[in-house]
Amino acid sequence: MAITTVKLPRLAPVALALLAVAPQCHAGWRFTPFVGVTETFTDNVALQPDEQARSAWIGEVTPGFALTGRTPRLSLAAMTRWHVFAYEGKRMPGTADSVNQYNANAQARVIDDWLYVDALASGGPQSVSAFGPQAAVTGNLWATGNRANVHTWRVSPYLRHRFGGSADLTVRYLRDSVDAGRNLLGTSEGRTVAASLASGPSFYTLGWSLDYSKQDLDNKLMGPSSSENAMGTLRLRLSRSFALTASRGYDRYDFQSLGGRTAGANWAGGFIWAPSSRTSVRASFGHRYFGPSGSLSASHRRRHSVFNLSYSDEITTARSQFLLPATFDTAAMLDKMFTTSFPDPAARAQAVEAYMKVAGLPPTLADSINYFSNRFMRQKQLHASIGLNGAHGSWLLSAYDTRREALSLAQSDSQFLGSELATASQDTRQRGLSSTYTYRVSSRTSASLSALAFRTQSLSTGLAQDTRTVRFGMNHQLSDRMQAAFEVRHARGASSALNAKTYTENAVSATLSIQL
Repeated sequence: MAITTVKLPRLAPVALALLAVAPQCHAGWRFTPFVGVTETFTDNVALQPDEQARSAWIGEVTPGFALTGRTPRLSLAAMTRWHVFAYEGKRMPGTADSVNQYNANAQARVIDDWLYVDALASGGPQSVSAFGPQAAVTGNLWATGNRANVHTWRVSPYLRHRFGGSADLTVRYLRDSVDAGRNLLGTSEGRTVAASLASGPSFYTLGWSLDYSKQDLDNKLMGPSSSENAMGTLRLRLSRSFALTASRGYDRYDFQSLGGRTAGANWAGGFIWAPSSRTSVRASFGHRYFGPSGSLSASHRRRHSVFNLSYSDEITTARSQFLLPATFDTAAMLDKMFTTSFPDPAARAQAVEAYMKVAGLPPTLADSINYFSNRFMRQKQLHASIGLNGAHGSWLLSAYDTRREALSLAQSDSQFLGSELATASQDTRQRGLSSTYTYRVSSRTSASLSALAFRTQSLSTGLAQDTRTVRFGMNHQLSDRMQAAFEVRHARGASSALNAKTYTENAVSATLSIQL
């Protein structure tokens, strides 16, 4: 096997720097180094068309660490993994010698009831196009086709003060960066100023809020742009569990639009219904300068189940989606599911972490592919998820339907995607479904079966990409610090493009993980 050298990853300096603001940061912290060793056989190492597929044995060493902690003034969660690959014989074209993934999230309270700081950083491979092999989704980390590394960071100091029971004031300054490669999205930096003034508990029947934000964005490839949003909201409580809402505002975006308009007034009306701590529904419908718009957020929790349904309609960009944390993460769903069994948040977080580790559950639920684009887009997304936890097993089901319609001109994408893919990405629809069933054989052993299917379609060109993955795995806790896993997977991708060919991959792997 040939082993190549590995560059150390970019750590999360903005998050780690927050340690300095907490003099008691040595208490309540947990540093967990770990290492994993995996041997994999795959019959299509680079996810090439079937007639070009080549098989390979791949050795993988995954060192890393997790750092978590909470003090009266600081909370931090950070993790990094280095995936180092060694191939039988010479490394094949279209494969990587290493992959680095990291993320860090921190919150600090500098001055009580006044000054706070949030920070996050992340990095790892992401899909360049929604039309092509999705290696990160199917579990193939070494295939380099249709992917690039994206590094992000965000630091946000803000002032928050409560004026008795009358009002709450928040003034925030946010600085962020997205680096996706010199010849792709390039490096972009954003500066945002935001302010919010909302009514306090004294306004029980009639509540109100005023919100304002302005962002200036500098893209090294595309130049500067800006956006500005203002909103005023009223909430009329009709009963303890039901309230009506109404809002009025203005949006302004600075980009070259396909339709000409990039600014205008907005309004919305809706309701909030929360009959218990287990059930809540928030919905609104209105109009923005680009047309009718609405939103929905609903959740219901029972002793051993949880249900979530959401819909959003917003203007967004690929870079802003890269800066967001995982929207539909498994831990958040399990946290709600375990609330009854573990009322204490700290104990519940440990229970969720242990359960995911033993069960081998994925960190996130199915979500649409955030492909590379420098264009402003209108994104409408419907997402539903169900979690069931039984005596011997659990089942997670997630489905989504996402429509992205470009609002700005295609020239900003054609230079790195090419005119064909830039046109295909102008108006897309993604639909997906994932299901994971985990059976707890014993307190130390579990088996899981997961299936993932999603389709990306270009509504402007008719181009479509289908991806299917089925995985079966076994996990066994050998000791408190040692875990063994075995997995078999099958992945298939097909495109409707002219001369496009189907690819399939079958792989089997065995892993030994050790906490040091």
